[in-house]
Amino acid sequence: MKKDIILCGVGGQGILSIATIIGEAATKAGINLKQAEVHGMSQRGGDVQSNLRLSTDTIYSDLIALGGADVVISMEPMESLRYLPYLSKDGVIVTSNKPFVNIPNYPEEEALFAELDSLPNTVVKLDIEQVAKDAGNARGANMVLLGMAAPYIEIVTIEQLRNAIATVFARKGEAIVEANLKAFDEGVKASK
Repeated sequence: MKKDIILCGVGGQGILSIATIIGEAATKAGINLKQAEVHGMSQRGGDVQSNLRLSTDTIYSDLIALGGADVVISMEPMESLRYLPYLSKDGVIVTSNKPFVNIPNYPEEEALFAELDSLPNTVVKLDIEQVAKDAGNARGANMVLLGMAAPYIEIVTIEQLRNAIATVFARKGEAIVEANLKAFDEGVKASK
């Protein structure tokens, strides 16, 4: 089994934390992993992207080919469209439905969602920021997004991802672990 995942968003949104958690889950499960990251002007709101390749077989490249991504996980809806050429014909997009308007020529929200809604692919959208706030963890939108994406990742289980969240955030204390697990669980519920 294999899963090629593109994670994308804007600097500071927690994309690389999602990559770390998926990587931790895969490593503990004995799954082969290759990762490549692009850190745009992340401190200035530039794009951040990670190619994450997981497989039970040997992986020879850390980059996902055009048309090869099984899942695009995006903290920002316009960023999900940026990586459409990489999405496979059966691929899934999991994205926030709240634009992060950080450029003057950002597309109109209506046009942005019309394009996403017109895709033949499965597109899962949610106001992850609001769900995170409702869960008591305003900074946990990335964990909500990971929870939404978890059923589509498939090569690692939801429980393996929960365990990885506990491991990755352990050094920050039990309260942070619990807050992130709650946000993740809310994302999983929302994906159903």
